[in-house]
Amino acid sequence: MNQARPTLSRIADVVARDLEQRILEGSLKAGDRLPSERTLALELAISRPSLREAIQKLVHKGLLETKHGGGTVVTNRLQASFADPWQDMLQAHPLLQADMLEFRHMLEGEAAKLASERATDIDLARIDAAYVALDMAYASDDMTACIDTDVAFHQAIADASHNSLIGHLWGSLMRVIHGHVADNLVHLHAIPKQWEQLRAQHKAIWKAVRSHSPDEAMRASREHISFVRQSMAEAAKAEDRRNSALRRLS
Repeated sequence: MNQARPTLSRIADVVARDLEQRILEGSLKAGDRLPSERTLALELAISRPSLREAIQKLVHKGLLETKHGGGTVVTNRLQASFADPWQDMLQAHPLLQADMLEFRHMLEGEAAKLASERATDIDLARIDAAYVALDMAYASDDMTACIDTDVAFHQAIADASHNSLIGHLWGSLMRVIHGHVADNLVHLHAIPKQWEQLRAQHKAIWKAVRSHSPDEAMRASREHISFVRQSMAEAAKAEDRRNSALRRLS
């Protein structure tokens, strides 16, 4: 007896799960545009009606957005749903910054450890490229490039952990504290000795992950975040002293 052919709906469910998995693992990121309907249907070896139904399923979940005349793009829902309320809370309660850095200390240490254990050759190539771009930016005076490459380097490591929650939580955390990270890098850039320490810390993380040394990767990552915590606290104190001096002057 011939087996019944898969229905359009069943095919759409399978394709929707495939696309959803790509979003979870980070191979499709927020803002990425899906290939054209024709190209994607050929890649997945399905009909265009099945593909349309699969896309609509993810649109209803809020993971994809179809723009009139602009194709279909991945939304930032997985990150924004975490980040948006915390951004408001952090602005209203500055003391939460210490909690955020403590969380980052745990998250990035574990991400580096897992990446050193699980990173594939493809992951390592991405981490290598991110590190080279980061080190070149740090050797320049382009602060925008420094901030962007710093975030990209740590995101590459988080993704290489092959833990979907770590990858997305790290991206969400950066949305929350991006302004603080930028301010801290500007502060450290003005202090050559500390700026070189920061470069050396990134190199240590990179080498430990690349050499598949889990304990060293975790240690290097946590030392880096401890340094960041201390430097941000010092920057905050310096800003308070400056504001106090300005008030006395006026």
